[in-house]
Amino acid sequence: MFANEIRDLPVEEINQKLQEAYQELFNLRFQLASQGLKDYNRVAVVKRDIARLKTIAQEKMQQ
Repeated sequence: MFANEIRDLPVEEINQKLQEAYQELFNLRFQLASQGLKDYNRVAVVKRDIARLKTIAQEKMQQ
């Protein structure tokens, strides 16, 4: 997701997407531990998405 797309969303939806991203990261780490992960780059992408979502959520809270 791009930052400008996230900024258009309400805070509740940002929090929902954040929870989904955490769940995906958990699943990816589980697959990594069991040697079932094929796309190692996806872990880094999800981490970046989480950071982006948290940053924009914080910006919206301060306004």
